[in-house]
This record gives sequence, structure tokens and C-alpha cells, in this order.
Amino acid sequence: MTTFIRGRRHVASGSALTALAAVGVLLAGCAGSDNAAADADGGISGTVIWADFGGPTNESRQVAYFDGFLDEHDVEVTSVSIEDAISYPMLEGEPGDYDAFQVSAAEILNYPDGMRELPEGARSDLLPDELRPYLMGGFYLGMAQGWLTETFTDGGPQNWAAFFDTQKYPGKRAWPGSPPFYDSSFEIALLADGVAPEDLYPLDLDRAIAKLDTIRDDLVFYQSYAEVQQLLASGSAAIAVSVTGQFSALRNAGQDVTVQWNQAFTTPQGFVIPPRSSNPDAVLALAEWMNDPENQATFVERTGYGPVNSAVFERLDPEFAANLANAPEHEGLVIPWNEQWRADNKQAMLDAYTKWLAG
Repeated sequence: MTTFIRGRRHVASGSALTALAAVGVLLAGCAGSDNAAADADGGISGTVIWADFGGPTNESRQVAYFDGFLDEHDVEVTSVSIEDAISYPMLEGEPGDYDAFQVSAAEILNYPDGMRELPEGARSDLLPDELRPYLMGGFYLGMAQGWLTETFTDGGPQNWAAFFDTQKYPGKRAWPGSPPFYDSSFEIALLADGVAPEDLYPLDLDRAIAKLDTIRDDLVFYQSYAEVQQLLASGSAAIAVSVTGQFSALRNAGQDVTVQWNQAFTTPQGFVIPPRSSNPDAVLALAEWMNDPENQATFVERTGYGPVNSAVFERLDPEFAANLANAPEHEGLVIPWNEQWRADNKQAMLDAYTKWLAG
């Protein structure tokens, strides 16, 4: 399953840039004034330019949200690959090609004036208060350790300290190997080193790096999340640390997978509407459409991401729902990121992890 990570994005491919050029022509034809998106009856029209990371997750959005929105409102959502060079200037109020684009909590906290507020019908009750007015199309990621169940007949590691015990639980560990995807690496190392969950923040980055050094020779570094499935399925790694969607994808492919939810991490992700969106009426309507529990349930069922609307849980099979990052069953087990601290210290974490990976 594709993931959307936190403040660093890959440069779009040539085909994506071609798509953006075509979108520019389309917008030029559609937008003659601030009210060009509204039709004569006061409804919505035109096109919404949607920027995300593509892949299976985007395909699931198409099925769960975009197809039905087109049928209902005759507004097409055109997906393009997100680029930092477009999204970040838009957060600062500059013009750009996107009507909505993917962000982490850090972007919302670091650019408080860089997005439009959502109508009440688009606000999701499971989001933190500081994110709820801005984050549309939201979902919850989980980050945990997982393995093929047959690997450990005794049940496997029960916490991060046990994950670091390569004598009791032998085998390579699949670990994030791209600097921007440091994910929960520092938090994991500190928990393994004896820090209590409630004392994690502020993160002691030097202590975390020292703990990571103790296991470095047992790590297999992956450059993309899709590699996690390959490493586990091939036996190249006994355990993986990853977004839990990768474990869901393995399970969907017929593998018996164990996910250790104790001390797993959760974080909300989603999309924002920049101040200079060219079709704000349509994208605000899309935000409400994506918060509808029936539509959101379809997305959750296809991706294994946690919902941001509590009513979605009522529409899910209980056994399936219990494996979602923010399932009620995981309360007291999972650890939410301190989003504000991470937003304030984003560059320091990136620099420290980049230096560590370089050896």
C-alpha cells in the first residue's frame, strides 16, 4: 500500500508533468473569474486538481470517492503526482496548480494560514482539534513491527525492547532506509532503551542514535514501502518496521501476518485546500463527500487505513475493524505522535537520520 510521508516528496515523473500541463490548459478554459466554478444554478462545476502520491491508495480514492462525486455533481477529480515545488509555495499563499494536496500534521501546524477552513459537514470527529478545521480526506496511519506468523512460533516480540533482542528473535529487521522516511525510528529506539511512552517527548535524538547503532548490523534498509512485502515474503527479513498498510497488503495476498500493536504509533494524514485553489466551491463539496461515512468505509475497506469519522466503524466488519490503527481495541496500546514537537523539530530529525544512514 502506498504511503504519504511527512514533509518530503518525490519529484513527479515526466508523465505527471505532462498531466499538469494539460491541467493548466483545462483550468484556463474553465476559470474566467472567481465564480467560474459555479454554474447558473449556484451549483458546482469544472475540475478539481488533486495531488497525492499515486499508486493503489489513489486508485482506492478513485473508487471510494471520485467516481461517485463525478456521478453526483458532474465534477471530475484529476489526480497528479505531488511536487514540493508546487505545494509548499501554495501553503505560503502563492498561486499553483493544485486544488487540494496531501500533507502531514506538520504542514498544518507549520503553515496555519496556508489553507482554507472546512465546512462543518467536512470536519472529522476523530481528528485532533488543531487539525479538524483543515484536514480533508483524512485517514490514520499505523507504524508497527510485523512478521509472517510462522516465523515465531512463540508469538514474536511483544514490544520494542524485544525487537532489539536479536538473540531471542533472530533474523534481519527491515528498516526505513531513506532519510525522509525516518517515521518512528527515534521513538522506537528510545522505547527500546527504556524510556517510558509518556516521557518520549522531547525526543533525545543522540540517545536514540546510540541505540540504533547497537542493531545496525541486523538491519536491512528499504527505500520504498513496497519493498517491505518483498523482504518478508522472501525471508530476507524476519521482522519489518513499516506502516501497517504493508502488512494489510500481505494479508490480502494470502499471507498469515502478525502485527504487534503494543507500542505501535499512529498519526493522521490527509489533504488541505490552499488559499488560491482555483475551484474552492467544488473542492469544499468534495471534502464533505469524503467525510460521508459510507464513502469513507469503502476507502477504509480497500486500504486498511483507519477512518477519521467515528461513524465508519459502525459499517465495518468487527474483525476487520480490529486491525485498524485507531481501532478502539488498540486504545492504551498505540502511541500517538506528539505532532507539535515533531513539527517544530522536523529538520533536526531529518538531519540526524540522514547523518546516521550515511554512517
